[in-house]
Amino acid sequence: MNRIKPLLIKNGRIIDPAQGIDDIRNLLITEGKVAWLGDGTTNLPSSSYEIYDAENLIVCPGFIDLHCHLREPGYEQKETIATGSRAAAKGGFTTICCMPNTKPPLDNAEILGYVKSIAAKDSPVRVLPIGCITLGRKGETATDMVAMAKAGAVAFSDDGDTVTDVTVLARAFENSLIINLPVIEHCENNVMSAGGQINEGEIARRLKLKGIPAEAEASIVKRDVELARTTGGKLHIAHVSTAESVAIIRRAKAEGINVTAEVTPHHLTLTEIMALGYNTNAKVNPPLATKKDSNALMEGLKDGTIDAIATDHAPHSKIDKDCDFTKAAFGISGFETALGSLMNLVHNGQLSLNLVIEKLTTGPVKVLGNTFKNIGSLAVGNPAELTIFNPELSWVVDTDKFVSKGKNTPLAGATLKGRVVLTIYGGDIVYKEVE
Repeated sequence: MNRIKPLLIKNGRIIDPAQGIDDIRNLLITEGKVAWLGDGTTNLPSSSYEIYDAENLIVCPGFIDLHCHLREPGYEQKETIATGSRAAAKGGFTTICCMPNTKPPLDNAEILGYVKSIAAKDSPVRVLPIGCITLGRKGETATDMVAMAKAGAVAFSDDGDTVTDVTVLARAFENSLIINLPVIEHCENNVMSAGGQINEGEIARRLKLKGIPAEAEASIVKRDVELARTTGGKLHIAHVSTAESVAIIRRAKAEGINVTAEVTPHHLTLTEIMALGYNTNAKVNPPLATKKDSNALMEGLKDGTIDAIATDHAPHSKIDKDCDFTKAAFGISGFETALGSLMNLVHNGQLSLNLVIEKLTTGPVKVLGNTFKNIGSLAVGNPAELTIFNPELSWVVDTDKFVSKGKNTPLAGATLKGRVVLTIYGGDIVYKEVE
């Protein structure tokens, strides 16, 4: 329900990459929309409003996450749409795209409708479901992408599994042209990665764990790029993690192939050394790699090779991680630490603040397409979806305070600098930092 009284956010540093704005301005929210954006208090369309003083804070469009796991239906012990979406709001996300590896998987219009109905009831933010490429995510029979698009799917993926049958994948690319929605590929050669636990290299040898070679990702990225070339299909590559993959995508874009890509905060900020001590919370797929790889990922963001930052929020219950490393589940719970992790790169001078915000707002919109052109920007008339954060606020990651059911993060106990203090969706405050 929208606020009855307008809200004036004043004195904030408004950064809106879509409009090229980076300035101290005031913003008025009325009836769930951005009603006014200016550098003073004259010509306000209303004189009766509440005031939120955002001095020394960043005010930007609400973050958009192209890749998360809400686990419902089927794995509610790990996460639910309610807990996951509230964790997203705490992290500054106002739109989240949930992957279809649920039980049952999101492979038909009926189950998509179920997820949308639960989200409409339980979620404080926008939840956009991603449908399966193949029935049951088995890689054999193509789903009815057209019907699922009509039911609300915003993209298609067998996330967690690569579609190995190129005939099936080619059909998906052809359908992506009809419905103008991306096919999101989890790029992993399962023969190369079979039994792998962490990145292949010195750390894997030291821990006597089977490694996953970088080529396991890059070989499928290369295959999928070539298939996108021949079909003209709309390919989006999930959680890019290696320097070799970045190079392939860069060449593909230079050649005009219809490909976009995302990177996670953990692949940008963490490396394979986090697995030392058999830290299962650092076990993720694709695996954390080397500093060379993370540097290449940052360069990919800077030159436009990588379009978006996505969390790949993958919550697990304690039993999934508190076990032998080889039996532990892959995944990191990422909603609530995403901004803090990325801000460390800003404070270190590795990425600019404006670029980070761009890759969390306009970048994802570019991937999703024109249907969502009115989000990811604070333009007057757009829905009032905002994230306000303190770039200088230091805080310690305490998983006991996570809203998500998933406490699985290698950042537990770490000090981050930069924290969301207010998230607004539809004109309503859906998260307010109270600590």
